[in-house]
Amino acid sequence: MAKKVRIKKRNVGIAGGILVVIIVLIIGLVKWKEKLDYQATSEYKLLSIGYSEEDTTFLIENLDKQHLNNIIENRELNEDIIKFYKQEYFLEKNLDEYLNYVKENPGTSYTDVVAIINVGANKDWYDGSKSTDTTKGSALLVNKFHSLDSDYQPNLVPIKNTYAYANAKEMDEDAYYAFISMFNAAQEDGFKLVMNYSYRNYQEQEEVYNNFKSQYGTEYADSYAARPGHSEHQTGLAFDLIIDSDYDKTNFDTSPKFAWLQENAYKYGYILRYPKDKEHLTGYSYEPWHYRYVGVEIATYIHQHNITYDEYYAYFLEG
Repeated sequence: MAKKVRIKKRNVGIAGGILVVIIVLIIGLVKWKEKLDYQATSEYKLLSIGYSEEDTTFLIENLDKQHLNNIIENRELNEDIIKFYKQEYFLEKNLDEYLNYVKENPGTSYTDVVAIINVGANKDWYDGSKSTDTTKGSALLVNKFHSLDSDYQPNLVPIKNTYAYANAKEMDEDAYYAFISMFNAAQEDGFKLVMNYSYRNYQEQEEVYNNFKSQYGTEYADSYAARPGHSEHQTGLAFDLIIDSDYDKTNFDTSPKFAWLQENAYKYGYILRYPKDKEHLTGYSYEPWHYRYVGVEIATYIHQHNITYDEYYAYFLEG
């Protein structure tokens, strides 16, 4: 009887030992599986490449799966990605172009790279131009990459002689009444806003451009005049101002009138369309006399953030 008890105890001990081994193996397998699963995660792979925990978390939370996989497959730490992603007007669809551009143009600020790529200014002007979306109304974009058809016709109203000289005859209705409000406000402050040019149709713009081209050549013409279909004047939303009763524009930006416009134009939905030091984004030389109606909301944002309309459109309105 005692022998049977000893055998039974020994069997129990063996069974217990086997159970412990099984439990240990199961725990080991679970931990091994957990390790394999973790090694398959984006977090592990990014950390292995050399990204910090903070940057790894940022990338996982902000990048889409495709770009995340591209980073992991390259197996190369690229701090430019983080810096670009933290730019205010970063567009993920343009990430590869940002990276290529900064690689080819070292020293360019990340802010400038984002702006250049977003508006398409890394390409030759007019390269790949497409018809603009006219359904956007006063927010439509016309530049060297977005054009109007030759038969495009805005909702025009005649301009009274009070507000313009002979070259400014018509303009978009909403823009016109906004201008009248701005005109009255400026007059109360002692300034008279007079338009020199406003709406020009496709054929008129073609004549203007060809005159510049024949006198000064294509390069000069493209800096100072739009090609037909690419002029904001065809929208009816833009106009040129003069200082007083003459046509001299050389000292416009040093005049008190210009200072007033800088402080107040946005309140009436107008922006300075071709600002100083933004030529590489707009494609045009600085024109302190050229104003464009975009509506109060958009104009206020542009005024507060000091960006061009091209940048605004690319980030908030395009595609």
